[in-house]
Amino acid sequence: MKRIVRAPAKLNLGLDAPFVHPDGSIEWRMVMTSIGLSDHIQIETKSSHSAIRIFSDSSFLPNDRRNLAYQAARLFFDKVGFKVGLEISIEKNIPVAAGLGGGSSDAAAVLRALNEMFETGLSFEELAQIGVQVDSDVPYCVYSRTALVSGRGEIVTPLPKLPKMWFVLAKPHVSVSTPKILKQLATTSVSHPPIDELLAGIENQDYDRIVANIGNSLEEITTAGHPQIKTLKSRLIEYGADGSQMSGSGPTVFGICRTESRARRVYNSISGFCNEAYISQPECDSHPVI
Repeated sequence: MKRIVRAPAKLNLGLDAPFVHPDGSIEWRMVMTSIGLSDHIQIETKSSHSAIRIFSDSSFLPNDRRNLAYQAARLFFDKVGFKVGLEISIEKNIPVAAGLGGGSSDAAAVLRALNEMFETGLSFEELAQIGVQVDSDVPYCVYSRTALVSGRGEIVTPLPKLPKMWFVLAKPHVSVSTPKILKQLATTSVSHPPIDELLAGIENQDYDRIVANIGNSLEEITTAGHPQIKTLKSRLIEYGADGSQMSGSGPTVFGICRTESRARRVYNSISGFCNEAYISQPECDSHPVI
């Protein structure tokens, strides 16, 4: 059997970390959406061996059990009681370690594909329970649609689709360690974005209200060590985006535009300062402009 699937990048429109549990795990309250920028994954069963093998066109990805797609496949087979040879080939389009959930989305795409290929009939909730063992973003990526994400990432409440808008993404040439950023949450006072107001904007399809209430609790921590992020945010606004913020733990920032024509002007301008820039819509099948 063979299946080719898309693994969309995610953006955090709202990211709040209300508190940290004694065991160090984080309580999240996030509003997330998926965009057209996607990895492409080919999954093929093999009768010649019983191993899970990972292949990728990116030198930055591990091709062993450290790969999140590998971990997802292993946990899936443990859940359903199968032992099947599998080859997973990942075509990377989502920047690595960028705050866009590329590895988590790859893992979620593998879970969805295996569930269909082997007709195991697991619900999204059950796949999410498998996924949270891999990474806190995997449950959301199983759904890959605008949603409120809470708990430790395993509670996903789908929301209405966003009103028409465009995103311009810019990734500065810096590396961010997510574990190091998250570790600082326990000892750092951070702001808490107005998640309820953001939810109200989505429920009412109010573009202006959505843009006015985006926010990311991790942004203050990450930008303290990487001021380039603030610079890119300011440039996106300067070039015409209606709002801008960092996604996840960074370093990628995005600008929001109401129209495609405005987004393309912003993209053309920011491309002069950032080698990794993309333009995309929420929950669509378009490809990034490179």
